[in-house]
Amino acid sequence: MASSLPHALPKSLPMTLRMYRRLTTSLVPLAPALIKRRLRQGKEDPARVGERRGLSRDVRPHGPLVWIHGASVGEVLAAAALIERLRDLNLRILLTSGTVTSAAVVARRFPPDVIHQYVPYDSPRYVARFLDHWKPSLALFIESDLWPNLILAGAARRVPMVLINGRMSPRSFPRWRRMHGTISALLSRFDICLAQSKTDAERFAALGGRDVVTTGNLKLDVPAPPADPAKLERLMTMTRGRPIIVAASTHPGEDEMLVAAHRSLVGIFPQLLTVIVPRHPDRGSSIAGMIAASGLEPALRSRDEQLAATTDVYVADTMGELGLFYRLSPIVFMGKSLVGEGGQNPIEAIKLGAAIVHGPNVANFSELYAALDQSGGARQVDTQEALTKQLALLLAEPSVRDKMQRAGSGVVEQLGGALDRTMAALEPYLMQLRIEMGAANA
Repeated sequence: MASSLPHALPKSLPMTLRMYRRLTTSLVPLAPALIKRRLRQGKEDPARVGERRGLSRDVRPHGPLVWIHGASVGEVLAAAALIERLRDLNLRILLTSGTVTSAAVVARRFPPDVIHQYVPYDSPRYVARFLDHWKPSLALFIESDLWPNLILAGAARRVPMVLINGRMSPRSFPRWRRMHGTISALLSRFDICLAQSKTDAERFAALGGRDVVTTGNLKLDVPAPPADPAKLERLMTMTRGRPIIVAASTHPGEDEMLVAAHRSLVGIFPQLLTVIVPRHPDRGSSIAGMIAASGLEPALRSRDEQLAATTDVYVADTMGELGLFYRLSPIVFMGKSLVGEGGQNPIEAIKLGAAIVHGPNVANFSELYAALDQSGGARQVDTQEALTKQLALLLAEPSVRDKMQRAGSGVVEQLGGALDRTMAALEPYLMQLRIEMGAANA
């Protein structure tokens, strides 16, 4: 399906995109310095930096290749069930993302035949290398990680491109409206745009997307995260009999609120254990220092510190273990919602039986949280005092927790189905790939 015609770009590109292409071409000599800096910051894998320049040690597999691109962990995990469906059709998958953490998640959570590559830096030279090597048969971009050169070059090669699980935040929409010509030139390159919600669909259509369809949020159909049985048994043994609160994907400022809440609650629930899972594990040491300075006893998972009976706050500063801690507690506070913007995805916690507490800043999942709050499956708190009061209620009243869990599960089940709708929308492209596979095997 990808064309072997010359990869010429149209001359009618908006000035902004023409300037962007010239700028990203001229900055190529600075790439080594950028990579060196990112290596020092731990943002690149030293063994795979060539992938950022469009180079790969991996061989392209024979036959049709479906390329799926997502920015980081959340987008990669959103595609998990879709990838399984595509693999069931005997299609080979190339999965690209831009972060070291997402690469680690792919290595741990996905089958070995799913090829992961770091997305190349968005320079025409690097993008051309990448596309010339992999020659994707179909490109699926997840949510809103729209790199102009990548999109324009894919379209120039006649690669069918689909935006899946599309999301346009309230913050991004007005900014893009002021650059309508630019975003329209990019969105119009997609054959279809599959949006998470009716609101997202209306925004994509207003910005120039063609054939925009509301399919729902793929994250609602993602299976619950796994947990190592031996590690889970060990944690349950060490915490047996203790009331536990899990704070997931916290951001700076929220940790302090949770520690203050713990100090208030421990007088009522003397054996209380608070588990803080920071969104960025490299903050673990500073969080532990803050806990100790408050007079509480921390334990740091990354250092394998003992979770003792005297431990007040366990800092789970490791990657990919939320499945363990969601199974440990029926009460989960979702981070990036009291401090910061956007909120975090509560679906995995709900699927593992949690009652959800969150702050007001949940724009990234606004419709989901609205449905959860309305049904009683989640509760919003706006201050540290409200957080403490809500956690106290859930610790003291198992019946309230159970009611919230049932309501949350009902909402997730009711809003599901995005995977089936996405597969239905992709069927014309998948049919063509099956025809290609049949011809190749004839």
